[in-house]
Amino acid sequence: MNETNRNMILAVVLSVAVLFGWQFFIAGPQQQRAQQAAQLAAEQAAAANPGLATTTTANGTTAPAGTTAATAPATSGTQVFADRPAAIAASPRVQIETAALKGSINLTGARLDDLELKNYRETTNPESPIITLLTPSGVPNGYYIEQGWTTAAGQLAAPQDAKWAVEGAADAKLTEASPVTLKWDNGAGLIFRRTFAVDAHYLFTVTQSVENQSAADVSLFPYSRIVREGTPKVQNFFVQHEGPVGILGSNNQVSKKYTDLQGDKQIKLENTTGWLGFTDKYWATAVVATPGELINAQFTYLKPNSLDEYQTSFVGATPVTIAKGATAQDISYVFAGAKEEAVLASYETEKKFDRFDLLIDWGWFFFITKPMFFLLKFLYGFLGNFGLAMLAMTVIVKALFFPLASRSYASMAAMRRVQPEMKAMQERFKDDRAAQQQAMMELYKREKINPLSGCWPVLIQIPVFFSLYTVIFISLDMRHAPFFGWIQDLAAQDPTNIFTLFGLIPWDPTALPLVGGLAHLGVWPLIMGATMWVQMRLNPPPPDPAQAMIFNWMPVIFTFMLGTFPAGLVIYWSWNNFLSICQQYFIMARHGAKVDLFGNILTSLGLRKAPKASST
Repeated sequence: MNETNRNMILAVVLSVAVLFGWQFFIAGPQQQRAQQAAQLAAEQAAAANPGLATTTTANGTTAPAGTTAATAPATSGTQVFADRPAAIAASPRVQIETAALKGSINLTGARLDDLELKNYRETTNPESPIITLLTPSGVPNGYYIEQGWTTAAGQLAAPQDAKWAVEGAADAKLTEASPVTLKWDNGAGLIFRRTFAVDAHYLFTVTQSVENQSAADVSLFPYSRIVREGTPKVQNFFVQHEGPVGILGSNNQVSKKYTDLQGDKQIKLENTTGWLGFTDKYWATAVVATPGELINAQFTYLKPNSLDEYQTSFVGATPVTIAKGATAQDISYVFAGAKEEAVLASYETEKKFDRFDLLIDWGWFFFITKPMFFLLKFLYGFLGNFGLAMLAMTVIVKALFFPLASRSYASMAAMRRVQPEMKAMQERFKDDRAAQQQAMMELYKREKINPLSGCWPVLIQIPVFFSLYTVIFISLDMRHAPFFGWIQDLAAQDPTNIFTLFGLIPWDPTALPLVGGLAHLGVWPLIMGATMWVQMRLNPPPPDPAQAMIFNWMPVIFTFMLGTFPAGLVIYWSWNNFLSICQQYFIMARHGAKVDLFGNILTSLGLRKAPKASST
């Protein structure tokens, strides 16, 4: 090796050593310190405002250069109150009084945390309390909505415990005709105002403004959030979603169960548009950005003080810069009320809220469910009773599908006619499977029977009847709607119970451990079980003892399953069974099939021996 090559190799080795040394001793530690600083800043920001969406802008930057951002002092810990009235009385408030709402705005933090729905009560008793939707923090099931401004670092510009004052008359009240403006001065040159306006239903328009009297420009981000303390009790029924929900631009619908959010901890959707909030079976809350405005949305689960807390929030994706001596504002909306379809649709049309009617869970077959809902409302306008409207709607659906049902039952009748011949073939070719199948196909061809023709009409009807079932379950109009007799609330379970001898025995069997959930069985669930059992008797008992046992026990199982379901659903199911019995009996008899309903019932009860299949 000559000297030139040796020097070249030595130079390469020294260069590599320098590069690795630089990376290991200088660049690496610097990068690590930067990452630690960024993580610490993020943790500090999160500690200041846990659950609030981040302020990353559309181009990845934060506040523009040359601006300052006033920060608020740390917020105080949550105060605990004995009950809801004590929490409301603990701070000055602005009263809310509209045709649909009653409540107040908390002047501590200028948050909406006291709201009741005047048109809805907890029970069918007209003297029962009206529905409470929002509740102050510090009592069980705290539930409130707040707006504000945050800095690029995630700190609030106004603390949550700031004492706001009413501009104008001290006794101002928020009504449909009179908005209310609140004011807070941070003492450092920034004056914050928050104006609340409300319509005749459930929509609040919140206009936030910042007046900059300081010596420098200020950059802030507007935010809105809903906080729900404690895990709400939900029905966890598969036809309806209850929990965090949102329509967020191209992300479309985002819906999570509370248990899902506990696992996810945090869901971020940046540079999007739309709204998000919480939906219950009949009530909902949502914070809505100005249509088209870019926001960063976030769903969050926290556990402060060992208590579950859920938040939905959004922050403007781009900062609002308030020049010195100038004023800037932001407008957002709050929905807090009942999920009335007409009201939600009006906001979607008039305010351009993106797919706002999806606060109602129309289900997988929404394109069928919504027309059925409108049909139910239309029939109610004629009949004046939602129970009768539900029964009439079932008749209409049955009539529309009569041709399909006729084809299905006709195929069943044809199959029944050739049943003896099929059994004979099975005996004749029991040791030759291929020959048995060939003989069957020839029989089908000769009798012009399609063994699958009875299945397709049934499959086509499944989405329709599932949608009908969904309408009855989710409809707010069914809540507290009376039927006849003892059913005074179609959305509640049948109040009678066979285990108390329908009220003669004064005890509560549902309180029993383990089996208490199955110990409620009213009159209508019994009627439903009886109609289901009779419907299954239209066909002779299956020869297989295992199948026969399943067919016998299925109505019993369904009776107990539906024992605690809303009465409207059980009545619908009973009525649908009755119509199916009449329809099947008529169609099969018309196509020449012998329908020995009474004989099949006697056979199922063991009062008559099952007839033997004839052979040919």
